[in-house]
Amino acid sequence: MKPDSRITIDPEICHGKPIVRGLRYPVTFVLELLASGMNRAEILSDYEDLEDEDISACLEYAVKLSRVKSVASIDI
Repeated sequence: MKPDSRITIDPEICHGKPIVRGLRYPVTFVLELLASGMNRAEILSDYEDLEDEDISACLEYAVKLSRVKSVASIDI
């Protein structure tokens, strides 16, 4: 599965941030849920319009972004 098929960017939705299938769930939101300790089942239970493949697409998208050649600065 290509993350591009589930991750969309529309300047009219969420200020042009990458989102899941036009649903107004930014990729960062899904990644933050995972980083907070929620597992896939919990996320899917709380956000019923998300699918397991959406979570995988968010993770794949994050991997693609981490492959940039350089980062000027980042707040962690």
